[in-house]
Amino acid sequence: MNSLQKEIFSRNELFWGAEFQKALQRKHAAVFGLGGVGGYCAEALARAGIGELTIVDFDTVSISNINRQLVALNSTVGLKKTELFEKRLKDINPEIKLNVVDDFYTGNTGLPQVDFVADAIDTMRSKIALLENCVKNNIPVISSMGAGNRIDPTQLYICDIKDIEDKKAPFVSNIIYRLKKRGIESGIQVVASREKPFSREKISETERITTKNGEQTEFVKIIPASTPFVASAAGIFMASYIIGKLGVENG
Repeated sequence: MNSLQKEIFSRNELFWGAEFQKALQRKHAAVFGLGGVGGYCAEALARAGIGELTIVDFDTVSISNINRQLVALNSTVGLKKTELFEKRLKDINPEIKLNVVDDFYTGNTGLPQVDFVADAIDTMRSKIALLENCVKNNIPVISSMGAGNRIDPTQLYICDIKDIEDKKAPFVSNIIYRLKKRGIESGIQVVASREKPFSREKISETERITTKNGEQTEFVKIIPASTPFVASAAGIFMASYIIGKLGVENG
């Protein structure tokens, strides 16, 4: 660790010590989805001092992202989220190793060799594929389930997917059902919410995406209500959990 990094992460070390700070430099996490949840998760991991980070997203910043996403500004509308985060995370820690994947995850491209995965994907098909691949490959994963259509971050909690308190929320119930069909009922940590989801209007749109390898996919996406509060807090929860599991909670 050079002198600049030593100073950048000095406040971290006051809590978890210099040895763990050095150990974090050897850790590699992947964040899938750089929206309201994933963006905050990726940034918190970088500020914690993780040595290597893979970030995955296919999207550009839209005006409707500005209310809740870190890199979403009037000046960045239309720009690639991956490119914006690459610049931002390097500005936080110039020594961080970044693997930037500007593509839509379908599950057919495999997974990087990482110590932990943060799932902040909001597309059902891709989310299921990522979670299934993590379980099959014994990669620890924490998944966001319940940031949309909510306003109260104090009702967020972390648990195993089998212990989610409200399994009838539509997004959650669909994920649980599809994973169960694949033989997966536990072993995935999630950030969920006790708050009842609410939206004044149901809006959906059809998305057609062609991946970098030419794979074409089409799906109907439900547009959730989103506030500035819950997605960001969920992302911080995920990053905190990952750092804890990488060793802080064990001293």
